[in-house]
Amino acid sequence: MQPNTLLDAILDEAGISHAGLAAHVNQAGRARGLALRYEHTAVARWLKGQRPRGQVPDLICEVLAARLHRPVTLDDIGLGVPGEPAAPHGSSLSGFVERATALWRSDEQQRPHILGAPAVTGTPAVMPVWEWENPPEDVDVSRGGRHRVTPADVEMLRAARAHYEQMYRKAGGIATRSRIVGFLNSETAPLLRGSYTDAMGRQLHRATGGLVAVAGICAYDSDAQGLAQRYFHQALRLAKASGDRGLGAYVIALLVNQSLFMREYRQAVAFAEAALRAAGRHITPALASDLYAMQAKAYAHLGDATSALSCIRRAESAAERIRRGREPDETGYVQPGLVNVQVAEALLSLGDLTAAGEHAAAAVDTPAHDRGRVHRLAMLSQIELRQGNADKAVATAVEMAQQARGMESMRLRDRLRAVREHLVRSGCAGTAEAAELIDGALRVPL
Repeated sequence: MQPNTLLDAILDEAGISHAGLAAHVNQAGRARGLALRYEHTAVARWLKGQRPRGQVPDLICEVLAARLHRPVTLDDIGLGVPGEPAAPHGSSLSGFVERATALWRSDEQQRPHILGAPAVTGTPAVMPVWEWENPPEDVDVSRGGRHRVTPADVEMLRAARAHYEQMYRKAGGIATRSRIVGFLNSETAPLLRGSYTDAMGRQLHRATGGLVAVAGICAYDSDAQGLAQRYFHQALRLAKASGDRGLGAYVIALLVNQSLFMREYRQAVAFAEAALRAAGRHITPALASDLYAMQAKAYAHLGDATSALSCIRRAESAAERIRRGREPDETGYVQPGLVNVQVAEALLSLGDLTAAGEHAAAAVDTPAHDRGRVHRLAMLSQIELRQGNADKAVATAVEMAQQARGMESMRLRDRLRAVREHLVRSGCAGTAEAAELIDGALRVPL
């Protein structure tokens, strides 16, 4: 079941509580000769994705229409009949905008059923990627609204994406998430509902897609995996509306990374293939190198050494073609040394400690932003320990723990815990100091 964000948003707009809606639905039912006894708990179940029975969806529309003084359809409340074609509003780009902005509002209000939703798997996880890759395209994304969107508005969204990405790298996703979600609600949503031509609309959807992708990264880093996945799917739909294949491929790279985290290795391989295939010549060397490196990690986990090594060669070849200044803003995360650390991880899974160690050391010797450096040091420490270099592993772990200070990130905490566990299990001299330092970092609640 998917949380019903549209119903959540329209209840918020109408200023009606869960208990209030239940009481009004019971009253409207009595007028139709129905003996209904709904309470606030039933409304909570509807918001979690359960579909009310019989005439109740129509009664909800009736109650909300009276409250809002405008017609309210089943699609407006997220209860369009399954298997029946949605009203044009529900399936169109404007319908998507309403669903997307409803999710942002629910996220900002920290609704538990949104924050705690698990990531979907199987067909629901694959469909957004398939829809991005295949026709139909958006022929015209223009919209009529109250306020005209200007190039300055689009530039503001681009600047915001860069701002929040830097904040994420320095402070982590937990600290950044509330800020970017607040910006989406206050600044971005009104622009999407504004007035723009097709050409301006494509720029607007592209800039919004980049911003929404960073919101997804922050949700992923906060361990809200279902929410992160929904943001990535939104960013993919926005990329489609923008007509920018490269942006779509970047968003799929984020989905590949999440698939690896969730141990969905076959899905990670398939998604990376889709990005490389569909983006074609629009894919940049930086993005290609990252996609191939992540594929290598997935193949290594699946035990397919031949495919993993083939992808490693492709990743390294693409990395050599990267030219700074010719890459879009979004691929700035593919810094020198990133492919090395990805390859080190793949080689570690394949059991090639020597080659893994060389790549991890090369990654650490290359300058990186704060967050990236923590990951690189964690990988190197783990490999040094496996190689029997306990002193080096401890020194690397100490540097990693110091580098992670001030960052609020569940993913970095996972790294810290894993390194601590490896150190303690090794029982080597000097590990107590590093373990104590990591404990100190983990003691601060996020």
